[in-house]
Amino acid sequence: MSSTPIVLAQALSRRFGARRAVEGVSFELLAGQSLALFGPNGAGKTTLMRMLAGLLRPTSGSASVAGVALRGGTAARAQVGMIGHHSMLYPALTAAENVEFAARLHGLPDAANVARHALDGVGILDRAAVPVRALSRGLQQRVAIARSTVHRPKLLLCDEPFGALDESGARALAELLQRMRSGGSAIILITHDIAQGLRHATHAAMMRDGQLAGVEPTSGVAPADYAARYRALCGLSDAA
Repeated sequence: MSSTPIVLAQALSRRFGARRAVEGVSFELLAGQSLALFGPNGAGKTTLMRMLAGLLRPTSGSASVAGVALRGGTAARAQVGMIGHHSMLYPALTAAENVEFAARLHGLPDAANVARHALDGVGILDRAAVPVRALSRGLQQRVAIARSTVHRPKLLLCDEPFGALDESGARALAELLQRMRSGGSAIILITHDIAQGLRHATHAAMMRDGQLAGVEPTSGVAPADYAARYRALCGLSDAA
């Protein structure tokens, strides 16, 4: 794997008027690394993700993905995939048509075949011809995952991606994340499930009040110990 960072954030900050959403965040991720990001609601996690996706301009600081400075327009968007809370799919189109449309937007050759491969990667190739509106919420999430990864992004941003998935879907996503890491992509995973986050990440960090509490390797970290530290950071009682 290359030692050049896939993600490089330097003193990244974002304010909305007088409110500080993200303040002075700096970290890097190399190819094949995955960061689990924990924090209470309103900590700044989603704002950070939106900046790294090129959807939101930082107030100060800078960031780059695969060497492309954000916000870098088409060149930056080609490097990033994002799985969010909402699928943002076209309900009247089939699963295959939704993913194929994304493939065409990214200028991929043989978009139809690439789309089918992406759907197969999340275990729903048999639903390729089904309109999205006829699919369950969990299957729609799988289509959204296929669409977000069809262009094999160097950085995949995941905001609670396991939430709507059943056991089969969660297993398919976990396998996809591992394949992407093995292929040299970096992943950032926002989750409230500490055990799950640590299981799927090489590194972990906590956010509170827009600030990053440090990035550390997950190797050897016990979920119970990390959860206790998280509760202490957030001022939560053991019963919370």
